[in-house]
Amino acid sequence: MITKIVSITPETTYAEAAKIMHKYTLSSVPVIDENGDLVGILSEKDLFHVLYPTYEEFYKTPHEVSHHEEFENNINYVRSKPISDYMTKEIISIGSDEPIMKAGALMLAHHVHRLPVIDKEKFVGMISREDVFSAVLKFQLGF
Repeated sequence: MITKIVSITPETTYAEAAKIMHKYTLSSVPVIDENGDLVGILSEKDLFHVLYPTYEEFYKTPHEVSHHEEFENNINYVRSKPISDYMTKEIISIGSDEPIMKAGALMLAHHVHRLPVIDKEKFVGMISREDVFSAVLKFQLGF
């Protein structure tokens, strides 16, 4: 688990959030409110979904979504919007005292690469797939 966490607030703009994620090479970042509570997660996938049409839109109206200039214009439109408009608010988390195998199962079941770790209703860190894999290798397989 990582406890030194880079985080953002709901008011952080799309452009600021993207810059932070790029700077720290993060695939997701927790969103913390003024009380220090975890209120969301912003992932690369969330950022992409804002810029590109959905699969359904591609297949239903391919002629309407082939205008790539519109995607470029969309970037200019969303860059100053708060990420509270785009973040994932339904948070899947794990408790600090729960088994590492449960963390891996949750990640696979929900198609996420990181989970917030909650201890006594407080956000205390993040666990990644790499953390789970390393722990399994070390503790379960003896590497």
